[in-house]
Amino acid sequence: MPKETYIPSLLCLFRQHGYDGATLAKISAATGLGKASLYHHFPGGKDEMVEAVLDYLERWMDQNIVQKLKTPGDPLAQLQQMCDRLSEVYDGGKQPCLSAILLLGSARDVFHNRVQALYQIWIDAIANVLTAAGMNKSLAHQRGENAVIAIQGALILSQALNNSAPFQRVMQQLPKELCRNG
Repeated sequence: MPKETYIPSLLCLFRQHGYDGATLAKISAATGLGKASLYHHFPGGKDEMVEAVLDYLERWMDQNIVQKLKTPGDPLAQLQQMCDRLSEVYDGGKQPCLSAILLLGSARDVFHNRVQALYQIWIDAIANVLTAAGMNKSLAHQRGENAVIAIQGALILSQALNNSAPFQRVMQQLPKELCRNG
C-alpha cells in the first residue's frame, strides 16, 4: 500500500501520544506495519512520518479553509463554513490539535517553522475575508489572531474538561463575533 494509506492512523497516533510519546511499538501497532516496512515507507523515521502528516494537514487546510475563504461570498457564511469544517476535523472538540501538540517537547525545534507557517496562513485567510467585507486591515488581522486563539483555547479547555461544549459554543458564536462592527 502507498504510504498515504497510513497518514490517518499516524495523525490519530500523534494526536493521542504526541511526538515524544509515539514510540516505534505504538507506530507499528497503529499502522499494522513492522519496523522494516515502516522504514521502507518512511526512511526518515518518525520525523518523516510527522512531515507526511503535516503535508496532509496543510492540504486539508488549503482545500477546506483557505480556498473556501478566498471564494467571494457572504463573510458570515464563509466563516461559519470554516467553523463547521473545523468542528468536523476536531470531532466537535473531542480531538486535540496536532499542530499545538507539535509545539511541545523535542518536536518544537523540528516542526516549529511549519506549524508557524500553517497558523499564519490561517490567520491571514480570516483577515482577508474581514478586510474584503470592509474592516480595516489592522483590526481584521487582530480578529484573525483572536479567532485562532479562541478555537485553540476552546480545544484545550474541551480536552481538559473532557467536555466538548466549550469548543462547540465557540464554533457557533465565532463567525458573528468576527463580523461584528467595532
